[in-house]
Amino acid sequence: MQEVKKRIIQGVVVLVAIIYLAKLFYLQVIDEGYSEAAVDNAIEQVVQIPYRGQIYDRKGQLIVYNTPTYDIYVTPKKVKIQDTLRLCNLLGLSKFQFDSMFTIARTYSKFKPSLFMRQLSVEDFARVQDAMVDYPGFTFETNAFRTYNTTAMANTLGYVAEVSPKQLEEQEEAGEDYYRQGDYIGKSGLERFYEDILRGRRGVKYIMKDVHGVVKGPWKGGEMDVSPVAGKNLYTSIDLDLQQYADSLFVNKSGSMVAIDPATGEILAMVSSPSYDPKLLAGRNYSKNYARLALNPYNLLLNRALQGLYRPGSTFKTVETVVGLEEGAITPGTVLGHSGIRMNCHCGRSSSDLHTAIQRSCNPYFYHVFRRIIYHNDERDPFKASKVGLQKWSERVAKFGIGQKLGVDLPYEKKGLLPDVEYYNKRNKGEYSWKFSNIYSVGIGEGELLVTPLKLANVAAIIANRGWYIPPHIVRAIGSPKGEPLPEFKVKHSVDIEQRHFETLISAMYDAINSPVTVPARYVVRDIEACGKTGTSQNKKGQDDNSVFICFAPRNNPKIAIATVVDYGRWGGVTAAPISMLVAERYLKGYTTNKAAEAEMKAKYLLRLPNAPNSKPKPDTTKQQKPLVAAKKVTGPLVSHTKP
Repeated sequence: MQEVKKRIIQGVVVLVAIIYLAKLFYLQVIDEGYSEAAVDNAIEQVVQIPYRGQIYDRKGQLIVYNTPTYDIYVTPKKVKIQDTLRLCNLLGLSKFQFDSMFTIARTYSKFKPSLFMRQLSVEDFARVQDAMVDYPGFTFETNAFRTYNTTAMANTLGYVAEVSPKQLEEQEEAGEDYYRQGDYIGKSGLERFYEDILRGRRGVKYIMKDVHGVVKGPWKGGEMDVSPVAGKNLYTSIDLDLQQYADSLFVNKSGSMVAIDPATGEILAMVSSPSYDPKLLAGRNYSKNYARLALNPYNLLLNRALQGLYRPGSTFKTVETVVGLEEGAITPGTVLGHSGIRMNCHCGRSSSDLHTAIQRSCNPYFYHVFRRIIYHNDERDPFKASKVGLQKWSERVAKFGIGQKLGVDLPYEKKGLLPDVEYYNKRNKGEYSWKFSNIYSVGIGEGELLVTPLKLANVAAIIANRGWYIPPHIVRAIGSPKGEPLPEFKVKHSVDIEQRHFETLISAMYDAINSPVTVPARYVVRDIEACGKTGTSQNKKGQDDNSVFICFAPRNNPKIAIATVVDYGRWGGVTAAPISMLVAERYLKGYTTNKAAEAEMKAKYLLRLPNAPNSKPKPDTTKQQKPLVAAKKVTGPLVSHTKP
């Protein structure tokens, strides 16, 4: 019996030994995982961040490029520090800063590398590179920060910043793994819209190290390395010289100006004022500067060109004209009286024909036009007729891009508001609770109607083209100057209105400027054959109105269409119109002849806090005019516009 027990014990021992040997054979010979784990101890994987694509203007001038820097990443599990104080001194950190940064990295992941310190200059990298060999777990990655050749159009260009935790979560949910904690991503403007094109494709290289962390060379001669692919360059339609000139006219003013090439939909200039220097959101001080910008009461981060909502005022009479002609509500010879209407008239007459009404911006005339469109000469049931007429009218107007997104290649475009039947039903709490008398102000560009300066510029382009447009866009070529824009920016959109109706409108718009009635003669540049329409957009009681103007030039074969909105500029003819005329002349001629108007516009001080009552503006008394005056108790980075 004793012998049997002995044999059983021996058998168990032999069996266990066989199992261990088999497992060892499997790990070392059959299973590659153990081998790979051993390799991991000697091979370091280094991610290579590609350079973002550069951004150019239409003439090939470089606007945005990259300055090389180095980021330090840390993998907490691999970190071994003999002398923390020495490391802190090397990196220029306090012990508290080091502990905080390391805790953040460890919280993110003990095993994954995460950003520890960003944007070391080439000089700083050279100084610390050799010493960092003594600190395993810390690695360097080449990166770059965006550098700008202009202080202009910050909101159009946009900025890049560290990818947010929410974006990382969304990426993980989508099954992607491109971005890591600490990576940069486009946050606004062109940087955001074209992120996938600008970012390129990251690479990776494998480096052999000995047990002391000393680099021995590339693994397998570099045959496993993947080279990074730089992002594609963007070639924009922006004329940088024109942009900077337009910016200089908006010093100490708030508002926007958009200039478009009508034939292509290419945006030549896009002003949003006041703004900021784009350099402020590049580099280590991003967080501090962003906080100051966000708190600035002048809304510096708002791109007014596509996010500012304004009543179009009398500039909308251009749309009302061609819609009325197409609907048969009026003809070019229609004469309408002014009596009995509670609207101001700029004509000084008791009646007007269509040409005079456009030229002199007659409110009563367009009150009648809108009434005829809505009721279509049938007022037996004004509630029902208003519903039918407004539905047809809003469908016509929507084709001009009003009340919807135009699809510009920038994020955060606002639709604005085109009030329709559904809107008034909801607002008045009933299908038949409203009629023309409740909505008549919309017909002259007031009331609930809201547009962006971009939409007004597009309206000017539609008129210039006699009835069609290509969606406004900023990038004219991707990858090379001979590349193509995105496919959607080559498609024509018709507003389905006959060309002859636009010719009627254009004739009056030409006389409105060249036989000065609404635009003072001292601001008119006659030899560029501009056609335009002024507007005054109402503000709250106690505030000066906004100055609005749309135009295009020349009359035949137009090269530029412009919309300008100046907050608190009062009448369209005295602020927005001269700015637009100066910009049109500069683009068409390359120089300015009306130096007096230029000096007057640059010196004009209209900057006020948003939603504040009118106050007497205080002119800048410094030698060089500054674009902004900081509000009390609020400080923020303020940009000086580049002067041409």
